[in-house]
Amino acid sequence: MPQLLIVYFSRTGGAAQMAKAAHEAAKTEEGCETVLKRAEDAGPDHLIAADGYIFCAPENLAAIAGGMKEFFDRSYYNVLGKIEGRPYAQMICAGSDGENAMRQTARIAQGWRLKIAQEPFIVCTRAQTREQILADKTIGEDDLQKCRDLGAAMAAGLAMGVF
Repeated sequence: MPQLLIVYFSRTGGAAQMAKAAHEAAKTEEGCETVLKRAEDAGPDHLIAADGYIFCAPENLAAIAGGMKEFFDRSYYNVLGKIEGRPYAQMICAGSDGENAMRQTARIAQGWRLKIAQEPFIVCTRAQTREQILADKTIGEDDLQKCRDLGAAMAAGLAMGVF
C-alpha cells in the first residue's frame, strides 16, 4: 500500500492546523497509508519509506521556518537519488507573503527530483504586529478545507497510482 508522508513545522499553531486537516482527510482515502510527522521527528528513513509527500511550514522572516529547514538539512543528502520522481505538494502559513518559503521548498524538492502533484498554496494570517505574529493562530474553515482537499487528493492519487 502506498504511503503519504505529511511533514510539518509549527511554532504558533497555524501550520499544525493545516497539516492535521490534510492528514485527517487523507486518512479517509482507502488504499493509502498516511503518516503525519512533526519536522523535528521526521528524517531520511521516513522520506524513503513514503511514496509521496506534503510539506507544510510557516514563513518566518521571508524564509522557510528554521525547524522545517533543519529537517530538510538533516535529510537532504541522505535521500538524494533515492526518492526521485515521487509526488509532492506543499502548504505555507504566512503573515503577509509566503512566496519565498514556497520557492525555497520547491527548490529543495527540485533538487530531490520530486514531481509537483498539486499546486502549492499559502494561507495568509495577516499577522503584522509583534503581538499578532507571536500569538497562537487560528486557521479559518475555508483555508482548512483547502488543506483537507489537498490531503485527500494526494492520498487518492497515490492509491490510484495516478502519480
